[in-house]
Amino acid sequence: MNLALFDLDHTLIPFDSGMAWTQYLVRRGVLPAQAEARYLEHCRLHVAGTLDIHAMHRACVLPLAACPRSEVSAWLQDFGVEVAPRLPAAARVLVDAHLRRGDLCAIVTATTRFIAEPFARLFNVVHLLATEPATLGGRADSAWTGDIQGEPCFRAHKLGHVSRWLEQMGQHLDGFESSTFYSDSASDLPLLRAVTHAVAVRPDQRLRAVAESAGWRVIEDLA
Repeated sequence: MNLALFDLDHTLIPFDSGMAWTQYLVRRGVLPAQAEARYLEHCRLHVAGTLDIHAMHRACVLPLAACPRSEVSAWLQDFGVEVAPRLPAAARVLVDAHLRRGDLCAIVTATTRFIAEPFARLFNVVHLLATEPATLGGRADSAWTGDIQGEPCFRAHKLGHVSRWLEQMGQHLDGFESSTFYSDSASDLPLLRAVTHAVAVRPDQRLRAVAESAGWRVIEDLA
């Protein structure tokens, strides 16, 4: 069996899922208009390599903490319908090809789980490794606290998330005939270096340099 792992933002989709969700909530009047500018600042910090993932997570989660989960679920369903036309056809074809071959597929993203879930469903990927929102008392149905449960699925922690997920299934990263990870960002280098086939998709400047030096495959676009 082969393993195929996919980053989400700017890899499978040519935009930031958290920003798309923020814009959706602004249009619905759930968040104030200035929420977009605040989220954009987090994006700038990510590009600069100085992002506080905990602050970004709080910005996405805390405004919804008092909302009934049923209402948030309805928004997320509508959000999925809205973003579906924005998924690149080439990205769908890529994921479908791995699924048809019987590869074990997972999306591995720093995005908060409930924001990433609509995208995983749209790509028909069952396994989603994401940043988990903590809840009051650790109960699944209680309010979000704004904190992250465990380690964020970000930078070097992505490798840890993948390793623990595979262990739960009795698998190991080195136990596959082939393992592939698609990503756009140098922040994912620990996981990219751990697989047998690293693929840089629309790579940032640092990742492009590493990919060219290592002879990794580079995909310029998945439109």
